[in-house]
Amino acid sequence: MKILITGGAGFLGSHLVDRLLGEGHEVIVFDNLLTGRVENVAHHFGDDRFSFVKQNVTEYLHVSGALDAVMHFASPASPVDYLELPIQTLKVGSLGTHKALGLAKEKQARFLLASTSETYGDPQVHPQPEDYWGHVNPVGPRGVYDEAKRFAEAMTMAYHRYHGLDTRIVRIFNTYGPRMRPNDGRVVSNFIVQALKGEPLTAYGDGQQTRSFCYVSDLVDGIVRLLMKPAARSAEDDIHFPVNIGNPGEFTILELAQQVIELTGSKSKIEYKPLPVDDPKVRRPDISRAERLLGWQPVVSLAEGLRETINYFRTVV
Repeated sequence: MKILITGGAGFLGSHLVDRLLGEGHEVIVFDNLLTGRVENVAHHFGDDRFSFVKQNVTEYLHVSGALDAVMHFASPASPVDYLELPIQTLKVGSLGTHKALGLAKEKQARFLLASTSETYGDPQVHPQPEDYWGHVNPVGPRGVYDEAKRFAEAMTMAYHRYHGLDTRIVRIFNTYGPRMRPNDGRVVSNFIVQALKGEPLTAYGDGQQTRSFCYVSDLVDGIVRLLMKPAARSAEDDIHFPVNIGNPGEFTILELAQQVIELTGSKSKIEYKPLPVDDPKVRRPDISRAERLLGWQPVVSLAEGLRETINYFRTVV
């Protein structure tokens, strides 16, 4: 297949590039490097099956020749980024999704949208199934990301229903692994960097809020299965509706901090700060749909994934 990945120089996008090239596909990356890094894909330069274009996906998109799939991963994705870049986040979720869908329609290519568990907001249903509509504050500071992705999902479904486009939507839960940026503000990278530097680990609120952490290789496996899954023949198994991909193992922030301290051998203590506005109290995916449709389950334990991630950060911090 010939596959375009927007945001392909980012953390998740670059791991997808590795996986798809490894399976023999041809991959084009569009990325304006706002939060992505060319170093994440530089090891593929010189491969005839790979090309990189510095491109803002909110502008006109063009690819010569046939295209089999468009994977729309371009977006700031950590709170530090989308709080600093609120307009760009809204634009890439709206205009960028529209442009990427338009390209997929022109090429009659399959389209996969990278959505997020943030569409559930601060959930009142736990764990979160795909048919839960969420509890999002549209005018809060996090709303720029949450609502951008909710709009992107609506636009994707509109193209599927109105134009007959073959679409997929993956709702991604907290993911971690090598190539995370040390300063991206996500809890796993924050804790590992602080522990390696011997600094206090910053926990917000009382640290009892929960998250479910999925190692990047597991996530990529689920996404590729979703991309490659043929369209369903029955409405019951309609692959066009959102699919949660995440690890249902649920940990408090304090439990994560304690594991990081233990695995790094750090003497760091835990420092408490006020909880950010609209910060979700719980987050855990119901993955029964992914299990049924894709035969997918995560296989990497939190301890195993943290060891790999810590080894990576030892080389960059």
